[in-house]
Amino acid sequence: MKLENKTWKVPRILFSIFVVIILFLYFNYLYIALFPVVYGVNMKEFALNRNTYTTELFAKRGTIYDSEGNILAINTTSYTVIAYLNEKRSEGSSKLYHVADKEGTAKALAPVLGMDESYLLGLLKQEGKYQVELGPEGRGITTVKKEEIQALGLPGIDFIESVKRYYPNGDFASYILGYAKTNDETGKIEGELGIEVKFNQLLQGTNGYLKYEQDRNGYKIPDTKEERVDAVNGSNIYLTIDSSIQRFLESAVKEASAKYEPEWMFLTVMDAKTGDILGISSTPSFDPNIRNIVNYENPLVSYVYEPGSTMKAFTYLCAIDKGTYKGDETYMSGSFAFGDDIVSDFNDVGWGTISYDLGFEYSSNTAIASMINHFITKSDLQDCYKKFGFGQLTNIALPREQAGDTKFTYPIEVASAGFGQGISITPIQMLQALTIIANKGHMLTPHIIRKVVDPNTDEVLYERQVEMGEALVKEESILQIQELMHNVIYGNNYSTTGISYRIDGFDLIGKTGTAEVYNTQTNSYRGGGYIHSFAGMYPREDPQIIIYGAIKKPKSSGKAGLVEATRSVMQNIAKYRNMFSQGSTSDSIQSIEVESYLNKDVIEVKQFFEEQKVEVYVLGGGNRIIEQYPSVGSTVLSYDKVFFLTNGNDFLMPDVTGWSRIDVIRLCKLLGISYELDGYGYVVEQSVLADTQIEEGMVLKVKLEPKFSSDPPS
Repeated sequence: MKLENKTWKVPRILFSIFVVIILFLYFNYLYIALFPVVYGVNMKEFALNRNTYTTELFAKRGTIYDSEGNILAINTTSYTVIAYLNEKRSEGSSKLYHVADKEGTAKALAPVLGMDESYLLGLLKQEGKYQVELGPEGRGITTVKKEEIQALGLPGIDFIESVKRYYPNGDFASYILGYAKTNDETGKIEGELGIEVKFNQLLQGTNGYLKYEQDRNGYKIPDTKEERVDAVNGSNIYLTIDSSIQRFLESAVKEASAKYEPEWMFLTVMDAKTGDILGISSTPSFDPNIRNIVNYENPLVSYVYEPGSTMKAFTYLCAIDKGTYKGDETYMSGSFAFGDDIVSDFNDVGWGTISYDLGFEYSSNTAIASMINHFITKSDLQDCYKKFGFGQLTNIALPREQAGDTKFTYPIEVASAGFGQGISITPIQMLQALTIIANKGHMLTPHIIRKVVDPNTDEVLYERQVEMGEALVKEESILQIQELMHNVIYGNNYSTTGISYRIDGFDLIGKTGTAEVYNTQTNSYRGGGYIHSFAGMYPREDPQIIIYGAIKKPKSSGKAGLVEATRSVMQNIAKYRNMFSQGSTSDSIQSIEVESYLNKDVIEVKQFFEEQKVEVYVLGGGNRIIEQYPSVGSTVLSYDKVFFLTNGNDFLMPDVTGWSRIDVIRLCKLLGISYELDGYGYVVEQSVLADTQIEEGMVLKVKLEPKFSSDPPS
């Protein structure tokens, strides 16, 4: 048999595959070696960055202060409580690094976080979770609360640190401050309303970075180049807001709003000699910490409305300064015909034949209509309104300022504009115009920013200067309109409109207003309701304070809410600034920053506050303080109330007669008892008599009535 040689092809095939692979690798090597960009990747940059670590250094957002340096908005560190549930965290260790005792952990944490124990236990018993957040109460907690939890020594409980914008006073000058929040994409805190958005770049500062070479374990390689650009912290802004005056406003407006339930209301105060906005409060409002916002418009600069009869002060001033006004001349009140149109006084029938001076005191619409025919022209009124700043921006440093509209053409429109109907203004325009009357004919520029400071160098980047323009009207004209505005408050005639604003010991001048609200459903003013307003200043001879407010469509009692709020604020400011040497406003008000008085001697603390004329209420009969209200960092004023809970057991009910709603609520919360409030204003009756022993389950029922009894004229 003949044997045939057969070739084994496997080695040849393997050799061929090997050659192909070698050639592929060789050409890829040439590609990488010879070309700068390989598969879309810049090889030089890749080589430089493959071991480079870069981290962003965040700038600290600037703090917002009031005029005295009290913090209104600040960055604060907060924490989220987390629980590690996975048992593998503790493997190989004698120490627990996860939550092993879920029941015990829930029981210990529940009272600290203020959470339901069973709900907490449910979070801790979740299957398959490595870790869980203990929310919602466990999110955004303070450093103090974090340390309290750490002191419990609970295994497996940890914290995630974050920075957020914090407003320590809550609902306080909210529309001025606005709010800022963390942008989820950039990680930066960004302003979205008010000062926070208007000066976002200034507050935000500039982030830096740190870049260095690291090894595969993440450690910096020794003797390698490090590149560092430090962050530049944002600037600090000091507002013109006086926190004490702001508190007066907040308290008065909230109380009036709760009682009379208007569609909206605002009250604002300006320094008559600088143009500084000292405070503004409004309703509805919001807490910038939780952003419970129902209206995004700032009342001071964005509310555009028909002002009503407060505009008569400027119409009269226009005629007086022209030199044609004759206040002792008479006209027939009641109604005035403009062709087919009729202008009527608010009572429809008028007061017969009266003087123009008395027409101002009575807030007569027909006085204005008659003046248009006798003393001033349409052109005169247009020029005056423009000169006084109406219908144009004031350029105050707040976003979304509106200009309003003071255009008018036909005779009936001119007359209506003269008494504040058919035109629209903003509160800041009214305040600016009132500075003319307060400063002998010179108008001041309004301000909300007092200064801006660079915290990195302490350099003052901006400081507010008083900006007074040239005289727009003659000083003699100002004296005459001041006399008319004084009679609005202190006139002895039965229809004087401002009599309800009188306060003993004051020398106030002002003008009331009641504007009809246009009804879009009927395309007329019929059934639209009213906006009641008041513009005033004091003292008369040399005004220091300008106050202006309005209330839209209150559910009851017309302008009574505005009257009560305005009177309360004016009295408190006069005391605070010691403006009058005699009468009920003579006692000066001190401002005290509250410290921590925990574990301090009751007698010493009580004596300190009483020397500042603060009302002190000591509860429990002990000698050491264990709880206090207000909290640390708050400000109290003379005649405010402070509460101290002591280490004793003799808890007696104080006499709460004359207390406000908020004081009663604070007391009950401190004592841990329930309360029921009937009415608004100040306490006149209490269900639990003074000196009664406080017991668990007790309910304090109080009846409240207004502090002022007012039945204001129309």
